Amino acid sequence: MAGQFEALPGGGAAVALDEVEISILRSLAVQLLELIGPGDEPAEGADPLAALFTEGPSEPPSDPALARLFPDAYGEPEADRGEDEELREFSAEFRRFTENDLRARKRDDALAVVRNLDALTAAGEGGAILKLTAEDSLHWLGALNDLRLTIGTRLEVADEDETGDLYRLPDSDPRKPMVMAYLWLGALQETLVETLMP
Repeated sequence: MAGQFEALPGGGAAVALDEVEISILRSLAVQLLELIGPGDEPAEGADPLAALFTEGPSEPPSDPALARLFPDAYGEPEADRGEDEELREFSAEFRRFTENDLRARKRDDALAVVRNLDALTAAGEGGAILKLTAEDSLHWLGALNDLRLTIGTRLEVADEDETGDLYRLPDSDPRKPMVMAYLWLGALQETLVETLMP
């Protein structure tokens, strides 16, 4: 089980983590929460239905990592096809009505990771066994994906096929820790996906 998720009877997944891995995962999840930003909590006594109709931003984020987490619905318009302005309008409208919910879901996923890690009890030798319910597994899957997208953007990985060069970085390269985290998160994500498959 070390380093990979395994299915639990009745649903869910488990993985053995040492103290360093727990610390890294928690730190990355907290950084993801900071990147996504705080949610707009409705004021006490506010109409809960009004929150459903609150409009979000209409412009894409300027931070490349946030733009990767919250992409335009219709992709980049091609100026030579004359679609530029029309696609921008469609994307802005779609973003205005969906981004707040997407941000809330991504926040919930990252918060679930932090809470699951905080609830761990030591299993001896400085590690623990993380056991996730089926619902928590889905939160973890979302958070692991968001973490990989964020780190991949920072590393300027545009395509999974480009990761071969990352394996060959010298230890002196300042990107090496991020590369190691990126690859490790990918392995965790892959084994978690396998536990969720019927």
